Amino acid sequence: MFKRSFNTESGRVAKPKLTKKSYPEHVKRKMQDSLSSPNSPPIGSQLNSPIITMVVGRDQRLFAAHEDVLCRSPYFASCLKGQFLEGNAKKVELSDEEPEILSCVLEFLYKGDYYPRLLHDKRRNTWDLENAQDPKNGGRGNSESTIHLPEAGGNVLRDTVVYCAADRYGLEELKKLCLRKQGLQSGIQVDVILRSARYAYENTPDTESRLRAHYLALIIRSRKTFKRSGTMQMEMEKGGKLFFDLFVAMCNHIDDIVEIR
Repeated sequence: MFKRSFNTESGRVAKPKLTKKSYPEHVKRKMQDSLSSPNSPPIGSQLNSPIITMVVGRDQRLFAAHEDVLCRSPYFASCLKGQFLEGNAKKVELSDEEPEILSCVLEFLYKGDYYPRLLHDKRRNTWDLENAQDPKNGGRGNSESTIHLPEAGGNVLRDTVVYCAADRYGLEELKKLCLRKQGLQSGIQVDVILRSARYAYENTPDTESRLRAHYLALIIRSRKTFKRSGTMQMEMEKGGKLFFDLFVAMCNHIDDIVEIR
């Protein structure tokens, strides 16, 4: 339960050695983008399937995706059987979804990852996040670690929101990816962590424990910071299942220490 790290020390991706047949960096980035991730099955034949229109969010932003690609998600597969379709129009309405989050989900369905991508340093055997500000790593502009959700009262960690969406859509591999990416984040403010933890509790069922356990372990590991936080005090006074689970987790942690001694 407590093995996940929120602030993992990672190395940078080693630069490939140049050879006489090496390609320019921008060409190699395009070639890399064209390859599917191990999380993504071959989709060549899926690109011939019908196009589905998706109406997303309060502003009703339009997205389009191939039906066979969407059907990798049990949720969308069910939708496309006619449960939420209007007549014969291939349309799915997602009024409660954030467009930015759906964009991440679609990118995962097509490529097996979402931006910023995970990069593996084979020499050091470490993982790191693609640096959005570094053109050498193929960044495509600024990629914030948080997303502003008015209904949540402020900024929430984006990987947490994507994780909750993946849980709704039945995408287990995407959930694993979100946890790994969130573990590579650092320098996150206490209020963002607590708000994200509440969001995780409010948007996952009680049977889903991995993301919840991630936050409980994080708070316990960083208890010296959290116990001095006025935000932590205010959140605890509000109460909720998060803090009961935190109490149980801390009791278990103390029991483990006593047994070791």
